[in-house]
Parts: sequence; C-alpha cells; structure tokens
Amino acid sequence: MKKTNRKASPNTESQTKKITFERSSILVLVISFALFLGALFLIYSQDILNGAGEIFTYQGNGIAEYETAAVTEIINESVKADEITDGALGGSQELKVTINSGRYKGEEMIADNFFYPLNGVPASKGDNVTLLIKTYEDGERYASVYEINRIPVLAVFLLLFFLIVIKIGGLTGLKSLIGLIFTIICLFAILIPLLLKGAPTILTTFMMCAYIALVNFTILGGVHRKTISAFLGTVSGTFLALVFGMAVQYFCKIDGYRLEDAEPLYQLKYAGVPIHIQGLLTASIIICALGAVMDVAMSISSALEEVHTADPAYSKTDLFKSGMNIGRDMVGTMTNTLILAFLGSEFTLIIFLYSRGLTFYHLFSTAFIVLETISGISSSIGMILAIPLTALISSTLIKKS
Repeated sequence: MKKTNRKASPNTESQTKKITFERSSILVLVISFALFLGALFLIYSQDILNGAGEIFTYQGNGIAEYETAAVTEIINESVKADEITDGALGGSQELKVTINSGRYKGEEMIADNFFYPLNGVPASKGDNVTLLIKTYEDGERYASVYEINRIPVLAVFLLLFFLIVIKIGGLTGLKSLIGLIFTIICLFAILIPLLLKGAPTILTTFMMCAYIALVNFTILGGVHRKTISAFLGTVSGTFLALVFGMAVQYFCKIDGYRLEDAEPLYQLKYAGVPIHIQGLLTASIIICALGAVMDVAMSISSALEEVHTADPAYSKTDLFKSGMNIGRDMVGTMTNTLILAFLGSEFTLIIFLYSRGLTFYHLFSTAFIVLETISGISSSIGMILAIPLTALISSTLIKKS
C-alpha cells in the first residue's frame, strides 16, 4: 500500500503555536514573579548590618575588619614539626603584607601568623591571605592572618566542574548550574541573614526551600504538569521530613542547642543576635532533605510522563503503580546514601567517641550520634514518602490533562 504524507492542518498548527505561546508567557510570568519576590527578600535580609550585624564588626573597644592582602616578606618565623601529629607544622610568623581591599588598600602592614597542627598554615612570600585588622579607639592597629586565600584555586576547580557539567549535560546541565547558583544565593544571601535577624527558623527555612524548589523546577522544565507534580511532591515530602524530625527530637529530648557548632551561635545570641538556635536542627533536616526529595520527585514525575507518552491508554491506577515500582528501585540506594552522608560527616567524632570504650548501645545514645541519626532518618522518611505522593499527584494530573 502506498504511503501518503499528511501535512498538519492550518488549524492544528495555529493551535500548537497558541499553546506554545501560552506556555512561554506563563513561564516568563512565573520566573519574573519569582525573581521579584527574591529581590524583595534579598533587600529585606541585607539590612542586618544596620542592627545586630554590628556585633560582628565591633569587638571590645575596637573595630574588626577582614581584608585581603599579599605577603611581600617574611620578617621572622619560628616553625617546628609536631611529633604527635606525624610532622604537621606549628609555630608563628611575622609577615610584611600589602593590603588589597578596604580602606587600607595599598598600605603595608606587619601581620602575625599563628598556626598549629589543627588550625592555620604557614604562609610563603607571594601568598594571598585574609587579614583580621583590629583598629582601636586610640588609632592603634593590629593585623593577624585569619586564613590563606583559597578563592583563586577554588575558582579553577569550580570552572572545571562547570565545564564538565555543561559538556556532559548540555542545555540541561547549564540549567542545573543556573539552579545551583540560584540555590546558593538564596541560602547565603537571604536565608542566613533572615535567621540572624530573628526570623522563625523552621518556617523561614521551609518556605525558602519551597521557593528554591519552585524556581529550580521551573528553570529545568518550564511550567508543565511534570514540574508541577515534582514541586508538589517535593514540598509534601520535605514537610513530612520536618514533622518526623520534630517528633523524634521531642521524644529524644534534643534540639539545636546540642549541635556540634551551636556554641559560637550561643555566644552570638548572648551578644544580642536574635537567632533562634533551638530550631536549627530541624532547619538542617529540611535543607538536607530538599536535594534528595527533589531528585526523587522529578525522576518519578518525568518517568510517568514518558510512560504516558509511550502508552496513553494507561489508566490513573496503572500510572500510579508504575510510579511506585520506579520509586521502590530508588529507595535502597538513596536511603543508604543519605545515612552514610550524615554519618560520614561526623566520622572523626565517631572515632573519638568509640576510642573512649563506649559500647555500641551507649555510643548510639550520645547526643552527637543521635543528631546525625535523626537527620539521616528524617531526610530518608521525607524522600520515601515523596514517592507515593509524587506518583499520585503525577498520575492524577496526567489523566486530568
């Protein structure tokens, strides 16, 4: 039988163009609104330096400033190997440096550099460093090396990372990098300043993570039922991780004050910074769960779209079952990944506690192990429960469209 080529009718082409234009218009509208909302958050959060942020600037009766500088000469140094730490260096240096930023830019100063096996490193001529410059009320200044400036080296590796992602992932990889940059901006430029201003820790973190998920999904897939399903599944799974984490904390009688890094924050709160430390454990659970839940939700919603495209006759129940089958294959590896990631982040502390002769029973009852276990289990619960929720939402939207 002779095949004939059929051209799309003018009405079909017109309808397709109309749908494409409508989706593009909605995408532009959503992105514009999201960026406008983010700009408002950014402006509101950045006035922290007008209030509590002064505590970071004023120390005692002087002003503390962090500036970049270049080491031009090593005037004096006393360096020796530490026998306990297999030859790691410790000691002090007197350095001549040239300031490269701030109000002292271009000036030369003498700076001290103290380093120990667990803190700081010796500097060499030509190194770039971050200086802590204290200017006292009588005009006297004192400079010390705060850290080696590692930004140039880090920038090279970041550039290599970006090139690999774009080379392998193409346009999708580029979109993911844009989403990653947006996420980092939201966390460091908006969320943290808001928390330092005294915003409710748990609610603010959850809303910010939902906002991040919305923008990332829109960048990756536009305004489509696939991205809507992934977003709703992500928000639902992250919320359940939040609830589960709060419940475990309540019954284990533990909160953010027992976090390993809570002591410096407690000092800030004592100095007047209105941060709510108690909810930081739950906030960390929300942030850690977000990435895994987004991955699972997008994978399931995208897979169900492909299943529907391959066989539109699939019913809502069939699509839901397919989503559950896909999700079950992801549970084992993702759960292990989350638990190992949390325990691995505190591996050195676990070794120390184990060396004290604690049994497994008492070891896993310590606050630090319980904190990591709560974080890992809560994130895993959010990820697992996001599977049926995303499958249900996605199958429902597909069959309704």
